[in-house]
Amino acid sequence: MGAYRVTVDTGGTFSDFVYMDEETGETSISKVPSTPDDPSRAILSGIELLLGKGVKPSGISYFCHGTTVGTNALLEGKGARTGLLVTEGFRGIYEVGEQARPHGPAIFDVMYERPAPIVHPSTTGEVRERVIADGSVLEALDEDQLRRTLRELRREGIESIAVCLLFSFLEPRHEHRVREIIREEIPSCEVSLSSDIVPQIREYHRLSTTVVNAYLQPILARYIDRLADKLSSIGVKTPQKFIMQSNGGMATFATTARKGVTTVLSGPAGGVTASVAMARATGWKDIVTFDMGGTSCDVALIKGGAPVISNRGKVEGRDIAMPMMDINTVSAGGGTLAEVDRFGVLQVGPESAGAVPGPACYRRGGTKPTITDCNLLLGYLSEDNFLGGQMRLDTAMARHAVDTAVAAPLGMEYREAAEGIIKIIDVKMEEAIKAISTMRGHDLRDFMLLPFGGAGPLHACRIARDLGMAGVVVPLHAGVFSAMGLIMSDVAHDYVRSRLARLDAVLPEAVESVFVEMEAEALAELAEEGFGAGQIRLMRALDLRYAGQGYELTITVEDVASPEALEAVRRKFDDEHELMFGHNAAGESVEIISYRIKAVGLVPPVNAKCYEPMGGTVEDALLGHRLVRMDGEDIRCAVYQREKLDVGVRFDGPAVIEQFDCTTVVMPCQSVHVDQFKNLVVMGADNAAA
Repeated sequence: MGAYRVTVDTGGTFSDFVYMDEETGETSISKVPSTPDDPSRAILSGIELLLGKGVKPSGISYFCHGTTVGTNALLEGKGARTGLLVTEGFRGIYEVGEQARPHGPAIFDVMYERPAPIVHPSTTGEVRERVIADGSVLEALDEDQLRRTLRELRREGIESIAVCLLFSFLEPRHEHRVREIIREEIPSCEVSLSSDIVPQIREYHRLSTTVVNAYLQPILARYIDRLADKLSSIGVKTPQKFIMQSNGGMATFATTARKGVTTVLSGPAGGVTASVAMARATGWKDIVTFDMGGTSCDVALIKGGAPVISNRGKVEGRDIAMPMMDINTVSAGGGTLAEVDRFGVLQVGPESAGAVPGPACYRRGGTKPTITDCNLLLGYLSEDNFLGGQMRLDTAMARHAVDTAVAAPLGMEYREAAEGIIKIIDVKMEEAIKAISTMRGHDLRDFMLLPFGGAGPLHACRIARDLGMAGVVVPLHAGVFSAMGLIMSDVAHDYVRSRLARLDAVLPEAVESVFVEMEAEALAELAEEGFGAGQIRLMRALDLRYAGQGYELTITVEDVASPEALEAVRRKFDDEHELMFGHNAAGESVEIISYRIKAVGLVPPVNAKCYEPMGGTVEDALLGHRLVRMDGEDIRCAVYQREKLDVGVRFDGPAVIEQFDCTTVVMPCQSVHVDQFKNLVVMGADNAAA
């Protein structure tokens, strides 16, 4: 047997595994129940399935993990007890924030409440020191005062400290000395420095990002250490052990343990990475990804074959100034709970049954109705063919849950109630899709919907129809697609450094000097991680703005070594500004705000596999027929086994297509075509010819 790549995406209900033989390129998949109390237990279970097939632990040459450990700690408020050190006189920065409520729906929410701060005022300390705007030291660090402050914080029982001093992105030596003193005074305490985490302008966002890192770092570090020990205990000792990051690239276990803030979108990032690869392979360049799992739904937009990357974002109301994929998340998954509130109104979400106890139909103790229960009652899911027959669903338990909690209180028939629940959750997910597309000027008629996750294909065809999208592309292994993306990812690190200067006044050699210094740091880190010079790709960018603006655009650059090259950068910025905002100001000065380097360590690529037709017919895949409820009507619907659908076959909806890792529901007036990658391409009557 050859060497194997093993990837795992940990979800709220199931953990998804992909195993790839690097010699043959053959892949296999599995799903095991998640273990939320300790996700590493489910990971070992999935690896043991591979070892049970005769693969030796030493044969696992590569391991990558999409984790929600940090995300869940942030969402549930279960991070480390965190302290904060700021420059004397500036302790209010964190509490004041941006002095405004967020944009979007929160503007109209009269009941809006800001998220509770991660760091309490009682665990915030001031440091007597001062660096000014040009990076020079106005007041030296008062070490005696710092030690007294730390002794007070020690009595508060803090586990981790965030340090964010004024202008430390220009002069970090005070922060470095603070770290040394913390280690002397509180040796067991973790330390996050803003000059290490995000050395860039804008005090509040730098502080908030550093606080989130400090809050998550001990949790991630302990989890990664525990996972590494367990992998080693069963003989998996490959040095290529990675964690997925929010930017769509991977990082080593050691790097992630230091910089936990980069993992807040680790889970959904893998699916977007796989979607980009599919866009390039299939030619569908404009795609909306739709990842619906057990607890949440994540959607992202791919335009022209490239995902949208933001240098700043919010996760659960927390500002994070790190490059991350622009992913919109809503609480809508297979385990999302439905109930009738005390006013007699049907509520769907945000609470979820999770992996334990799970939906009522799983027979694990769940009694409340979930989306999965409703899909079973409507005929979309099979009692006997769930997870390839490995898990039997209980229709009677699902009916009792819906009857008791929803149908009876509302005076409805149980299937009518189940369909109403599905309609509500669909609308929530449609709103999430519109938020990243039509509300930003994109026409959904030009976009294909790419569903994945265990529940995504169940809902996608109906949602695409309702939104008027071009069609749906369901990948071959849709239920484990995020784990597939982990196989396709490269190692990626982002570096930023703020140095304010007018573009028309700065010397080209000064710009080049900053980039060269940053590139040296990037090359050293990737070399330490085992990448040779031929395996490294570096990309440069500048954050630019018109003088006096409060925001900037990130412009990719290559040549900055001459005045003419900088003039070309200026013209590119003007063009990008006009494209983004409909105007430019060619006569105004342009300022450099920050320098950026993206360093990529190239992992041997995995290409999408093409299949040849084997002469099979649609009838070969037909399992039978069953009644399903669609748009208020009971319809006799064909049921197909996806693994038996041959390349090139075509058929019309309505249809239910079952496979090991998920189920696809095709609506009436939609047609299905199996392409050369064994994707299901679903088109409506208006665009079936395309």
